[in-house]
Amino acid sequence: MRDHDRARYISGNIGSIPRMPHFLRRFWLLIVAAALLLPALAPGAALAKPPLVLAAASLREALEEAASGWAAKGHERPVLSFAASSALARQIDTGAPADLFLSADEEWMDYVEARKRIVPGTRASFLHNRLVLIAPASSKIRLAIAPRFPLARALGDGRLAMADPAAVPAGKYGKAALETLGVWPSVANKVASAENVRAALALVERGAAPLGIVYATDALASAKVRTVGAFPANSHPPISYPVARLAASTSAEAEGFRRFLLSREGRAIFVRHGFSSR
Repeated sequence: MRDHDRARYISGNIGSIPRMPHFLRRFWLLIVAAALLLPALAPGAALAKPPLVLAAASLREALEEAASGWAAKGHERPVLSFAASSALARQIDTGAPADLFLSADEEWMDYVEARKRIVPGTRASFLHNRLVLIAPASSKIRLAIAPRFPLARALGDGRLAMADPAAVPAGKYGKAALETLGVWPSVANKVASAENVRAALALVERGAAPLGIVYATDALASAKVRTVGAFPANSHPPISYPVARLAASTSAEAEGFRRFLLSREGRAIFVRHGFSSR
């Protein structure tokens, strides 16, 4: 008998319970209540398992708001884990039990897709960002970003905070921009390499580095830094964020949340945090 048929049968026959002493009738009603509750407590009928989302560190504030918006619609709030896209992609490749991956570049999504770690047809690129040079909010440094601009001189004995330029998207974009502008050779040995873009942001926030390269959205999220200038869009590859559902996904909510992020409502959340959406 299916659950709803069982419930209909029990509820329809409560009135036919024979007359009996009050304490026995109460005991019978407790049995009826248990019969109605037990199916709901079975593993298959438990609350939907929230999706585990692995996301680039630069998405933190926007994705937290998106997760709260999804939960406000009656869903379990997604569990969010933030790190460098490179670190997350490697975790996925080793079998991390996650449901969605949001990368800060296409290359690391290519990496997991080539290893058949995403569900075919679920990959979508939906956000863009800009690359900026930042300084502590109290800094007096002024620089115009242009070919061969005097970045090394502005740094002096200080370091340039960047996400790891060998692997992390923000660092790779930053290195590409500096190479295009003919500045990289003069600052390569002054780089303070960080594990992700938010770690690079933190170095500048604390004054441990006089300048840093981060995304425009990172600078917008912190009152402790100011933007010195923006890098020309043509000085580095397009900053594109793809999302995909992972082949290891076990949450029935994962696809719904992915679609929510891609919806007009979902994209609007990211735009409020400084991203652009195609």
